[in-house]
Amino acid sequence: MEEPTILHVEEIHTYYGESYVLQGISLRVNRGQVAAVLGRNGMGKTTLIRSIIGFTPPRRGRILFKGVEITRLPSHEIARLGIGLVPQGRRIFPSLTVLENLTIGARSRAGNGQGWNLERVFNLFPRLQERAGHRGNKLSGGEQQMLAIARALMTNPEFLLMDEPSEGLAPLLVLELGNVIAQLKQQGLSILLVEQNLPLALRLADYVYVLSKGKVVFEGLPEALEASEEVKHNYLGV
Repeated sequence: MEEPTILHVEEIHTYYGESYVLQGISLRVNRGQVAAVLGRNGMGKTTLIRSIIGFTPPRRGRILFKGVEITRLPSHEIARLGIGLVPQGRRIFPSLTVLENLTIGARSRAGNGQGWNLERVFNLFPRLQERAGHRGNKLSGGEQQMLAIARALMTNPEFLLMDEPSEGLAPLLVLELGNVIAQLKQQGLSILLVEQNLPLALRLADYVYVLSKGKVVFEGLPEALEASEEVKHNYLGV
């Protein structure tokens, strides 16, 4: 029987130089589920993403993807194993067109032909098809976020890391973003969603973690977080 956990982070400790950022974080994401990581700014959320994808490897602890340790693999090897990244700030290539951004890192999926390609991505984001010939720096913030997600999907990941995807978006676009993530989840993609938008995270997540000062201070079902006024007040400023 296939292991239900696709990503397992075990007691990781990550530093920037001498700055001790992640102080023994553990979490799991099961196949086909969305796990949300919440917390105020500067509490370690982006460092967690960077640790998983290999940009800032932890000094101690382990990260397992599909049962294989990836803790100190180079980022390109981690991506090749099936982890896609939607980075904070979008990080699209501003001088390349939408089409070039999408095709530059495209990778086919081994096995069946049900993977992501231009047609499937444009079905999910019709606006990108309309803007296919426009350079990245000519897109609106919402269009850039669509492109960042579509670019990650074109690598045909089994697992998606999403770092603050709703940041800077108008409420209507946040709603649309939520619908897209819900569709991806419905299609079987496993997602680790780092967010500050509590309603969005609670709407999408199967399980929730709250970080404070590099430690997990709460984990549980979204309903449990919704019901905990103390956690929301002390660690999320709600």
